[in-house]
Order: sequence, then C-alpha cells, then structure tokens
Amino acid sequence: MPISPTELHRFLGQTHPYDTLDADALEGLVPQFVQRRLPAGEPIYGLGNPLEGLYLIHSGQVEIRDENDVVVSLLGPRNSFGERGLARDGIAATSARTVDDTLLMMLPVYAFRELMREHPAAARFFDRSRAARPRKNDLAHSRVETLMTRALLTVPPATPVSDAARLMADRHVSSVCITEGDALRGILTLRDVSGKVVGGGLPHDTPVARVMTETPETLPPSAIGSDVLHMMMERSIGHVPVTEGGRLVGMVTQTDLTRFQAVSSAELVAEVARAGSAAQMAQVTARIPQLLVQLVAGGNRHEVVTRLVTDIADTATRRLLALAEERLGPAPVPYLWLACGSQGRQEQTGVSDQDNCLFLDNAATDDDLSYFAEMAKFVSDGLDAAGYFFCPGDMMATNPQWCARVGTWRQYFTRWIARPDPMAQMLASVMFDLRPIGGTKSLYEDLQAETLEAAAKNSIFVSHMISNSLGHTPPLGLLRGLATIRSGEHKNTVDLKHNGVVPVVDLARVQALRGQLTEVNTRARLEAAVSAGTLSASGGQDLLDAYDLIAETRLDHQARLIRKGAAPDNYLAPADLSDFDRSHLRDAFVVVKSLQSALGHGRGMLG
Repeated sequence: MPISPTELHRFLGQTHPYDTLDADALEGLVPQFVQRRLPAGEPIYGLGNPLEGLYLIHSGQVEIRDENDVVVSLLGPRNSFGERGLARDGIAATSARTVDDTLLMMLPVYAFRELMREHPAAARFFDRSRAARPRKNDLAHSRVETLMTRALLTVPPATPVSDAARLMADRHVSSVCITEGDALRGILTLRDVSGKVVGGGLPHDTPVARVMTETPETLPPSAIGSDVLHMMMERSIGHVPVTEGGRLVGMVTQTDLTRFQAVSSAELVAEVARAGSAAQMAQVTARIPQLLVQLVAGGNRHEVVTRLVTDIADTATRRLLALAEERLGPAPVPYLWLACGSQGRQEQTGVSDQDNCLFLDNAATDDDLSYFAEMAKFVSDGLDAAGYFFCPGDMMATNPQWCARVGTWRQYFTRWIARPDPMAQMLASVMFDLRPIGGTKSLYEDLQAETLEAAAKNSIFVSHMISNSLGHTPPLGLLRGLATIRSGEHKNTVDLKHNGVVPVVDLARVQALRGQLTEVNTRARLEAAVSAGTLSASGGQDLLDAYDLIAETRLDHQARLIRKGAAPDNYLAPADLSDFDRSHLRDAFVVVKSLQSALGHGRGMLG
C-alpha cells in the first residue's frame, strides 16, 4: 500500500537535500515521485541498463553490486542511488537488488534533471565530482616548472673560471651550470668565485670543474615551490637546478621566489635545520599541529599539506644524521638513510610514527656495523623525542635486520619476490615505499630499478601483491552506507587511515609495481599509472577524486580535533558529518571498493 502525499512530504522534509528546498518546491516535487514496493531479492535495475530515474529508499534495504557482481554498498532508508549513472550517460554503472521488502521512491529522469537545474543545493549533493579547493598564488600551490628559469647559462667542465665569471657578469646572473651534454655535473656561483678562487688565491684559468659544487641537490619540475624554499633554507644555498630524467631543464633562485610566500612551513624547516639537539627540534615540531590547522584552513589540497609536513620530518632526519656524525665521527663507509611508510610517500599528517632503514656500502666491516648501529639509535631516539614515535612493528634502522649492506638488501628483495609468503608480502609492501632522505643516493638507485623489474616479471609475486592489497576494505555498511567499528575505544567511528586512505595507497602501489613506476607518492603513482596506460583514464580519475575526498576528510577531522585542544587521530564518527558530506564520503568508498573488485577479478583496473 503506497504512503500518502502528506507522509511522503514529511519524509522528504527530513531527508537531505530535499530538506533544503522551499515549501513550494517541495510541494511540487512530491507528486513526481513514483512509489514502488518490492519483495526481497527483487532486481531494481541491471548493469548497463538505461536508468528510469533517481531512487530513494523509504524503508527496507538495497544492495549495490559492481560489474563483477561484488557488493559495494548496502543501503538503508533515506539513501539515494542511481545518481552516478544519471550524471554520466543515463546508463547504470552498477546493478541494484532489494535485500528486504523495500519501499522505493523513484524520481523520473526529467524530474531529476529539473531538480538539478533549478536547485543548486540538490545539484551539489548529487554531483559526485570533487569541487576544486581555491588555489592561491603562493609556493604551496606553485609547481617548480612555473617558477624556474629555462634560459640557462652553461659551460663545459674545462672552462676557465675567469671565462665563466665574465659570462655571469655579461648575463647579469649569479650562477653557471657545468654540463656535459644535457647532464648536470656541477654548479658555480659568484660566491664560489669570490671565496674559492679570489679568496683561495687560485689562478684565474683554473678549470671550473676544480671549484664547482659537484652533483648539486636538484628538484624535478613536478616539485612544488615550497620544496625549493625548504631546500634553500636547510642547506643555505641560493640556487636549485631543476632536472628531469637526468637532463638539466631549469634553475630556481632566491630572486625567483620573492613574490611567493610559504613562511610558516619554511620557518619550521629553517629552525629544525639549525637545531643543536633533539630537544630543540621537539620545541619546533610541537608547532606542526598548528601548522596543519593553518594549512587546512587556508584551503590547501591534502597533497600540499602532507608534503609540507613531511618536509619537516625529512629535515629533522638529515639534521640528526649530521649531529650523529659530529658525535660519532665521520661515517666509515658511504651510507643511505631511507624512509618508508607515510614519510617515504611524503604523506605525513598530524599523526606519524617513524619507519626507516639504512643501506650501507658493501665494503662495511663488522666494526662499521657497530658504528651505524649507534648512528641509528641516535637518530631514531632523536626522532622519537621530536614527536615521531617509534614504529610499533620495529620497522626502523635500529633493528639490525634493517641496517645492512646493499648486498644483503638485494638478497632480501630477491627472497621476498621468489617466495611471496604473507610476511614477505608485508615487508615488500613497506619497502616498495622507500625514499632516500640522507646519504649516498646511488646506493639505492640501481637496486630500486632491479627490484621493480624482477617483481613485475614474477606473475606469482604480482598476484600475491594484488591479494595483499585487498586486505584493507572500505567501511561500507548500513549506517548511511558506512560501517563503523563495533566495539572498543573507537566504537561507532570509521578508521580513515586503515579503511580509508590505505586501500588507495595499496592500489597505487600495485599500479606502480605493474608499470615499474619509480614514483612513491600515492597521488603521483596514480597519475603516472594513467599516463603509462596501466590504469584507465576514467578509472584513474574516479580513484583520484575518491582519494582526494577521503584524504581531505581525514585532514579536516584532524584539524578539527586540534582546534578543540585534542590530539589528532584517524577515527571519525559519521554522525559528525553532514548528510551531504557523509553521502559523498560513502560514494568515494564505493569507488575504491569497485576498483578493488576490478583488480581482484584480474582486470587490472583498466576497465
């Protein structure tokens, strides 16, 4: 038996977004709904069928299945469905079936289009694309490729210093790049000429190769302006070459940055870089929560916020490595400190532990291992004191297993790939997120390429990685489509890390493995996978939009806790969200679940 117009009017008036309509609009909408009472197990529409309209559940339950016939959402009263297909081409992107005896309200396509056209609040609610946050003309929103100078002054290594200095004076620039072909070999600045040649009494015909800064620090064009500023302030340099694929493509100087501002994060980086102890660092890193609040309030995208926060951790790590060498003496052999986990991916938030390891030159002796064990303890203890607490799983350089010669690391990766048992899968997943922080980067470069190639060629290993990536599932369930934690300290909340961000991180890691992509950051991996063709353009954009919404919801939640004076965490109560935000978050989780399903059914997310 259908419900009365009065009851439907009352129901719509308590359901978002209809509760935003004025009285006349709501009154006019009521008679346009078609009521359907369906028994349990009854199909509502099939995948690929034209949609009759938008569906709204009055009572009962409906399950939504993807193209692999996997349930991606279980919906209850006041949930709408079908809008995703209507927003595209009017064709169902999923299938829907009742679970219980269900009463549906169906708003025909023509009425749905009119609702979207006439009422902005409804249009915003049913538009599942993520609105772009306002961009600002500052370093946090400017890519290096938009800041750099492309018209470069270059000379070969044998050029006399006097000739290089004359060229700089003629061009009114303060540096010259030393190149062989397109490859950057070094940089010479006016300060080098003054201090090393004039001050050092060297002949004016001294080759620039003798006084240049060899293999200077560089950034790619895809870096952000704050990366340049942080590097300059940490290393007290005024010039940062920009390279792409080993080729010199540009230069950013202090002058290039004068019209941009990213003071807050840069100040923290500068203070950490000058800190004389872990205790002094802790005084600086204690301001990170407030920095996070300011960045989020300023409308910065999540990948910008996490990059700026991670830069501080990177600087703290390098400063502690320098302090360790001051205390223990110079390192006996080349080494490389690497970060994994969220720091490795440049995705740290207001809640971060430390995950790190040490690669040592194969010439390291047992006595050298003792030196690096002391270094690892000094740095890890310092990071803990600075607020980056010890890894609960002991994935740290203080663990002898993760402080080893390069040859040993090569054996680790070879063994994990050859025998992908659950433990090997877990370790490999962590180690595929490695990013060099301080030391000799060449110790890792060849190993990274070798490992990616070997792993991608091993179909059994790839299959296990795919299976492992499906272990974290989005929290889809009955409560407005969200399944909350049922008991314990975090009862009635959703874990936005392990069930929100991590599933996307896992999917991106698999794509990087399959495509042998060297990117470590999750968003960069997804973008690279689309460019490489291992991830379809439509599937990639859907996943990027879903990831952006989930990650930004997580940061908004942490910022809200900090403003209240509480410690940030990852546990969000759905009740704290508006119907609008809760519905969009649910849809983001549905996208992630659908792409997990596609990957699990062997379609590689290309469909």
